[in-house]
Amino acid sequence: MSGISTAQGVATPVRETSSYLDELNPAQHAAVTFGVDGQQAARKTPPLLVIAGAGSGKTKTLAHRVAHLILNGADPRRILLLTFARRMAAEMTRRVEGICARALAGRAVPAGAIEWSGTFHAVGAKLLRMHAQSIGIDPGFSILDRSDAADLMDLVRDELGLSQAHGRFPKKATCLAIYSYAVNAQVPLHDALPRAFPWCADWEEPLKGLFAAYVAAKQAQSVLDYDDLLLYWSQMMEVGELARFVAGRFDHVLVDEYQDTNALQASILLALKPDGAGLTVVGDDAQSIYSFRSARVENILEFPGRFDPPAKVVTLEQNYRSTQPILEGCNRIIGHAADRYTKNLYSRRPGGSRPVIAMVADEAAQVEYVIERILANREAGMELREQAVLFRASHHSGQLEVELARRNIPFVKFGGLKFLEASHVKDLLAILRWAENPRDRVAGFRVLKLLPGVGPATARRALAAVESDGHGLAALGRFRPPPGAAQMWSGLAGTMQCLTASTLWEGQIERLRRWYDPMLELLYDAARVRRGDLEQLERMALQHASRASFLTDLALDPPVAAGDEAGPPLRDEDWLVLSTIHSAKGQEWRAVVILNVVDGCIPSDLATGTAAEIEEERRLLYVAMTRARDDLVLMQPLRFYVRGQALGADRHVYAPRSRFIADADLEAFELEGMPGHAPAEADPACAPTAANVDLMARMRQMWR
Repeated sequence: MSGISTAQGVATPVRETSSYLDELNPAQHAAVTFGVDGQQAARKTPPLLVIAGAGSGKTKTLAHRVAHLILNGADPRRILLLTFARRMAAEMTRRVEGICARALAGRAVPAGAIEWSGTFHAVGAKLLRMHAQSIGIDPGFSILDRSDAADLMDLVRDELGLSQAHGRFPKKATCLAIYSYAVNAQVPLHDALPRAFPWCADWEEPLKGLFAAYVAAKQAQSVLDYDDLLLYWSQMMEVGELARFVAGRFDHVLVDEYQDTNALQASILLALKPDGAGLTVVGDDAQSIYSFRSARVENILEFPGRFDPPAKVVTLEQNYRSTQPILEGCNRIIGHAADRYTKNLYSRRPGGSRPVIAMVADEAAQVEYVIERILANREAGMELREQAVLFRASHHSGQLEVELARRNIPFVKFGGLKFLEASHVKDLLAILRWAENPRDRVAGFRVLKLLPGVGPATARRALAAVESDGHGLAALGRFRPPPGAAQMWSGLAGTMQCLTASTLWEGQIERLRRWYDPMLELLYDAARVRRGDLEQLERMALQHASRASFLTDLALDPPVAAGDEAGPPLRDEDWLVLSTIHSAKGQEWRAVVILNVVDGCIPSDLATGTAAEIEEERRLLYVAMTRARDDLVLMQPLRFYVRGQALGADRHVYAPRSRFIADADLEAFELEGMPGHAPAEADPACAPTAANVDLMARMRQMWR
């Protein structure tokens, strides 16, 4: 076995001092070494699909394959590693460097040599800036987060008079969701509406006009939203010479969580590697649960047949997380899936008990059972944070949250407020974005409306003054504001001029905070907590070389907030985890309880319209079950209270066990609680409370 050691990323092979492959099981070894046979072969590896079952060491396998490529002569600067979280990309890079260091006794590839590692959106943003002049966009474009994109959509919606439209025209968030779905699923609007937004089908023409105006507004302001980062990249890969230039940058493209890709992302990958040479994708079709984000399970199911000859498929079935009895129950559930890669997870961990199906009288009894079991586990030595309660929809945990609070049992709920959603953080970022790109009307509008006495009309006049001055923010100093806002206006104008005139990034947030900090008391409550977020923002800024890179990275990978509606942070020695199943993917706990495993909840009665929706609900239950290491409980309340019925009527309905657990599967479970099952005729419960091309012209053409 040979390796490389270099200051530039490529050098002559050297002899290893230890075998990094010994720690892999046979299936992992096959995935890591497939197609890699010496320095020449490392540039021509055939396409590979790794089906990585839950807990099977997916990250370990992918990191070892990247390291194996490098140690066999691949240039790390020509490797593209795509993930769905920036933190995962950083972790993967760290692991690769560690493997190389051990294999070469410290003579490793230098840190940072793997420079093309990140999320699809981050890599897309980097490529677009590099080739901006060739595709007709401003290289200094700003990136709108989802909230800002919705605000811009709302501004355009209002300018077109659609907010006064007769009837129930979709609100801004729905409009953005429709636009995003059509773009990412790569379907025309007239197909997207009946498929995902049937109640909006009558608004097809107004929506098309809205989206055309939205695209024009973004282009006029030199801003891109998240979807544009993929859409422009995809369109760029349809321009022959430019596509060859971009694809020629990379010898190897490796993709994590391939089951979560959408049509747009799949088209990008196929354009990068049309024949599949050097392409490796890793994922698990049984964990494809994000169709609401336009993810296509078909991408992973159809991957091998995309190439001739078909891609090699290696399946990882050994699970390092759960006990065998838990895996037996999980295998039973997913074994009924209509279309899947056949795999049966197994574990070498000794012992373990069968997962429990706990039948309880109603939702109140469910809460009592869950809390008693959690506290019993705690008394047996299992900390609260080693336990999780999972649920299909956020509101399913409402009664449990109330009772946990009443008993003073601390908990944290996943899927809460994000850092960029906190109002005070958005304020500062809007100021920085406006300084970076004075064409950004959404940022400017937000900044101006911070000032007491400045309403929408004044803000629009001020923005018009900036625009007529060639988008120079110095115009703010000459603008005459309302008398009540004069003093603070002067401070803002001075701050904006300072930010735009300075070429030194260091200290800009400190300067900005001196102006903004007194406003915290005026605008928001819990100012002390919010200052903590702004201090965190300032610390993060120190890690970036420029304002542009800081804004880009923060927009693409926002951290969690401590302030805004989340309230003051609670302190405790321990806490229980509550989480939706979607938010729990990728996590694991010693003990897991799943609420409401009944028809109407899992599957949700909102997701049983098509066979594809039902199959995704099956995968959702499977994902929830595979989060457990030692202890798994599926809750089955036998009846649910129904609100809104007339007085004197029976206000309860009976709920059958989830259709995903057949009678024949019960032998894999331990049954506890009330005997029998709900009547088959019962109603479901849980009512849902280098070439030159003008890509900007292409974006406008999409909605004509």
